[in-house]
Amino acid sequence: MYEIYEGKKLRCGYTTGSCAQAATVACCMLLNGEVLNEVEIETNSGQRLIIPIYGHKIEEGTAECYTIKDSGDDKDVTNGIEIYARVKKRFDGNVNIDGGIGIGRFTLDTPYGKKGEAAINKVPRKMIEGEVRKFFSGAEVLIFAPKGEEISKKTFNKRLKIEGGISILGTTGIVKPMSNEALIKTIYMELDLKRKTTDEVILVLGNHGEEFAKNMFNKDCVIVSNFIGDSVLYAKAIGFKKIILIGHIGKLCKLSIGAFNTHSHINDSRTEAFVYFLAKNHIGFDVIDKVIELTTAEEITVYLVDNGYKEIIFDMVKTAEDKIKALANDYIDFNLIMYTFRGDVFEGSRNRTR
Repeated sequence: MYEIYEGKKLRCGYTTGSCAQAATVACCMLLNGEVLNEVEIETNSGQRLIIPIYGHKIEEGTAECYTIKDSGDDKDVTNGIEIYARVKKRFDGNVNIDGGIGIGRFTLDTPYGKKGEAAINKVPRKMIEGEVRKFFSGAEVLIFAPKGEEISKKTFNKRLKIEGGISILGTTGIVKPMSNEALIKTIYMELDLKRKTTDEVILVLGNHGEEFAKNMFNKDCVIVSNFIGDSVLYAKAIGFKKIILIGHIGKLCKLSIGAFNTHSHINDSRTEAFVYFLAKNHIGFDVIDKVIELTTAEEITVYLVDNGYKEIIFDMVKTAEDKIKALANDYIDFNLIMYTFRGDVFEGSRNRTR
C-alpha cells in the first residue's frame, strides 16, 4: 500500500495496534497447535494486512509471539520496535487485556483511560478482543514491548499523562507516510485532557513558544505545532471559552494573511505578509524594497520596529487575531501574542507591547 507525497511514492506501514492484534492472533493459533510465520488481519478501517510473526513460544498453556513494527516510509519513532502478545485461555467468557513491560500507564484519569490503566486505546482493544473471540470464549491477553519505556521518551506520552512506556494506538491500523494524522490526534488528546479541568487554554506553536508561555503565565500550555486552524476549531468544539495563542512572528505573520497551517511546505509567505501590511498602510516603496531584501521574519520585524513602523506589526497581529475569531464565528474569547527572539512582544486585543 502506497501514498504519494510531494511527487514521491511512499510505502505505508502499520500501527502498534495492528502489531498487537497480529501477535495476539498468532498466539491464539499457537494455542490451537499451529505455528504461523505471518498472519493476516483486518484493520478497523477494513484494510487487510499480512504481518510477519516471530518468537513463537508456549509454556503451561500460555502462548507468546511478537511482531516488529513497520512504519513504512514514515518517520515514526516506534518503527522497528518489538510488540509482544502473551495469551492464555480462560473459560468464564471474559477477555482481559492488559499491558506489561514497556507499555505506558495513565498517571491520572483521562478521556482515554483511567489512572493506572495500560495505555491501550479503545480501537486496538476492540480489535484484539474480536480476534480472541474467533478462537476462544475468553482469554487473558498481555501486550508488552521490552524497549517501550526507552522509546517512549521520544514521544508525547508524558504530556498525555502516560508514563512508563509507549501507547498501543491506531484508529485505522495503517500508518500513512509523512501523515500529520498522528500529530493532530495527539494535539486533540491533549486538549481533551486539559478541558477536563478548565475552559481556558494556552496554545503555543513549538517548544520555544512553550518556554515563553510558561515564563509569561506560569501555566501549562498545549503545543499545536503548525496546526492553528485545526486546534482552534477542536478547542471550540469541545467547549473551551477562552483561548490564548502564542507564537513567533515567523509563524504568526502567515496567519495574518489567512494561513491556518503555517508549515513552510504548505505556506511560506512571510515576506509577502509584511509587504501586504506595508502597502495597506501606505508605506513607501523604499521601506518595502528594504523588507524584500531581508531574509527572515525576525529581521524584518526588528527593522520595522527600530525604524518607527511598529504600527505595521500591531496591524498584523490584530488581523491575525481577527482571522481566528472569524474562523470560530466569534464564539470564543481569543487573544493572540506574538514575540521575537530578541524580546519584542505584541498583544493583539490589547494593542500593546511588553
